[in-house]
Amino acid sequence: MDKKHIHFIGICGVGMSALAILWQKKGWHVTGSDVGFYPPISTHLTDHKIEYYPGWHIEKMGRPDLVVVGNVASSSNPELKYVLENDIPHISYPELIAQNLLKENSIVCAGTYGKTTTTALLAWILKEANLDPAYMFGGLTNNLELSADDLGGDYSVIEGDEYKTSRNDLRAKFFSYKPTQLLLTGIKWDHADVYPTEASYLEAFKKLVALVPETGLIIACNDDKNIKNIIKTTKAPIVTYGQEKSNYIYENIIQTKSGLNFTIENFGEVFELSSPMLGDYNAKNICGVFVMAKEIGIEPNKIIKAIKNFIGIKRRLEKRGQTKLGADVYDDIAHSPTKAQAVLNTLKNIYQGKIYAIFEPNTGNRQMESFADYDNHFTSADEMIIPRLTKIKTSNSIEGKELAEIISKTHSNVKYFEQDEELIKYIKENAKADDVVVFMGSHSFRGIIENII
Repeated sequence: MDKKHIHFIGICGVGMSALAILWQKKGWHVTGSDVGFYPPISTHLTDHKIEYYPGWHIEKMGRPDLVVVGNVASSSNPELKYVLENDIPHISYPELIAQNLLKENSIVCAGTYGKTTTTALLAWILKEANLDPAYMFGGLTNNLELSADDLGGDYSVIEGDEYKTSRNDLRAKFFSYKPTQLLLTGIKWDHADVYPTEASYLEAFKKLVALVPETGLIIACNDDKNIKNIIKTTKAPIVTYGQEKSNYIYENIIQTKSGLNFTIENFGEVFELSSPMLGDYNAKNICGVFVMAKEIGIEPNKIIKAIKNFIGIKRRLEKRGQTKLGADVYDDIAHSPTKAQAVLNTLKNIYQGKIYAIFEPNTGNRQMESFADYDNHFTSADEMIIPRLTKIKTSNSIEGKELAEIISKTHSNVKYFEQDEELIKYIKENAKADDVVVFMGSHSFRGIIENII
């Protein structure tokens, strides 16, 4: 029989690409389209021999058996219009996950930050403990070949993204995942393009917590005031973690260029952990994962061993190389002021030289409502550099020069480069040994990183 054909509109998104590769593994003929293709996702698709093309072309798309519609597809998208006019079965990618990957035990990792890392690490731990999970997370890691898979067990581990399900469905993706166990990492207002107020953002997480049954489990970071307030209304059992007044306390953090060492204490019992991942905030992420894994019954020594062998997520403080003059170059998906602040603080703690920070915010953080969050969030950088920003189609979104002016209000050294070549030349000529260059943003920076290494 001919293979069934599935087509992904917006295949270069990290979640969409992961599902495309999984459906190829399932034996489907997979194709995809997008506005542009950038490493590492484009490379990952090519390595798995996925057929994809730039732009929207009905003649290349054919007539699939199923179409997965990403957020990139507006009502005017030619491929989506063709799907609707011809009654071709279509679905959003959260719905695809919900219908195919959820298990009896549905673990969802959610929060403004840390959800990709915690999901991937937890999936890795369950795999190493022979629990054979189904899982999906929006990133790439060297430990797990695929970012979405179903190994046949009774657990699923899904990244609970709070962003909208589709262009026409503003509900958070995580509402589709029916959590029986929920890990909450931290909550701070984000995605102003979908949640115009902080209250609307917090309300989404309140509704998520309400989905966890009384027979379920919530693992909650007790350091976060928003989480503390949100979990007050749940009837599900709660286990807390944090740096104080928690069931599990992580402390004694030692951070070097080689990674992290720290301890976790649980009512007098102390566990020693080490990880090759950078960032003291990853001690918090690892602690949350440790607690979830231990509370569902995995032996601590197995958890600790798996954590030690987990390299981390690409584009999460990923060291890409060095400049010709010897400065280390990092890449991180930190696309909000809060995430960027955490990255910069980490690098400040382990590097003695200058920090050159190149920053591009996501769509929500280019809206007027988010501007107050920029104050004093970049103080750990010696130089803030704003490149020409990726074009987006919203009426009130700022461009690079305006962003530089906003950051300049609380930072004394901010530069804006309209031309990539000028930015590349500046970094090559100035960043030297003992310095660090870090790129922070959800886009690929148009090959600038590859040019300066």
